[in-house]
Amino acid sequence: MLLYLRLLSESFSFAINALRNNKLRTLLSLLGVTIGIFSIIAVLAAVDSMDKKIKADLSDMDMNTIYLMNRSFGSSDIPRWKRDQFPPVTYEEYEFIKKSVNGVDKATFNLFARSENIKYESKTVNSIRVKPATDELFDITPVKVESGRLFNAAESNSGTPVIVIGSEVASGLFEGSDPIGKKIRLYGQKFTVIGVLKKQGQGMFGDSSDVAVFFPVNFLRKLYGDNNKTLRPAILIKPEKGIDMDEFKAELSQKLRNYRGVKTGEIDNFFMNVLSGFTDFIDNIIGQMNMIGWIISAFSLLVGGFGIANIMFVSVKERTNLIGIQKALGAKNRFILFQFLFEAVILSLIGGIFGMFLVWIIAFGLSVALDFEFILSASNMLLGSGLAAVIGLISGIIPAITASKLDPVEAIRSGM
Repeated sequence: MLLYLRLLSESFSFAINALRNNKLRTLLSLLGVTIGIFSIIAVLAAVDSMDKKIKADLSDMDMNTIYLMNRSFGSSDIPRWKRDQFPPVTYEEYEFIKKSVNGVDKATFNLFARSENIKYESKTVNSIRVKPATDELFDITPVKVESGRLFNAAESNSGTPVIVIGSEVASGLFEGSDPIGKKIRLYGQKFTVIGVLKKQGQGMFGDSSDVAVFFPVNFLRKLYGDNNKTLRPAILIKPEKGIDMDEFKAELSQKLRNYRGVKTGEIDNFFMNVLSGFTDFIDNIIGQMNMIGWIISAFSLLVGGFGIANIMFVSVKERTNLIGIQKALGAKNRFILFQFLFEAVILSLIGGIFGMFLVWIIAFGLSVALDFEFILSASNMLLGSGLAAVIGLISGIIPAITASKLDPVEAIRSGM
């Protein structure tokens, strides 16, 4: 054990000397390992951060929540031209589903609308996400209120012009003053602010409630009717807990088909997008991003491996005389082998540490600048260190074998 500790100590000294005596050559050779480890760990950290953020954003929602609409979240076997003919869901269908489908815990009708500008007196906040919906939306996608309240069922049904605003909307329009009871203008109409939401932070899909406003969907239906092409309706359905989802979806599909008059043998002219299926779709994308990152990074690691091998061949050449002396004094072949292997691994680890340090610096900077938490986990750092060690081991094996097989007499003579 002491022998290997001594080998490790000597190899570390040789590696540091290589860096000190041939700074430019060694740094250029280690650059490949640095870039390779940086690429892999940066991709893994970014993907892990995205995955954590997505799951955090969806954590308050039931994964069995169904988005019933005429569009699919993912790919579909139905031709595009046929999907474009599917009729949008309606408010009447929302009411029918609430009354007729068994196992519905909560259901809400909402409209996906384009971003709008909101005004209060002389102040304007641009590109705000508007979310017209029935009051049950807050039971399916919970939000936290900072001050005031959410609109209720009576206001929802009558389409009362009341509005709940996000924290950034409130700060942009009112600059610290109390927004409750104030009148703001949207769609050329006046809305009374009844609530302000707590700050949420940036969402993964740009859907943070901080830059959103919520108001009764019936207000917009009265204003524009139900045939406005710029508004895309959807019915969100939260099934009761413990329900058999296959049976629930089958009943929902059959009753909606009957309501729409879809004949036997014809395909559904609507999509039931289950939120769990959406997360599976996201997981698949994340897996593909990981794979692509590994493939791209592999080329940098290959170049880094060649760089380490180059350093080690030069090191063997420069220390041929020393190797001969060590052998003449009784050093075994494996002593010489392990000495150069340890040196290659240590050099590679130094390059890997630089790469991980760069990831940490960039992740810290982006977290501060973008208000988004980039995660550099301990498992990713261990993976980076392990990869660096493996690269050093593979790159150093041939130079180490070459050094261990040198004839001591010829090796000593070469240094004379």
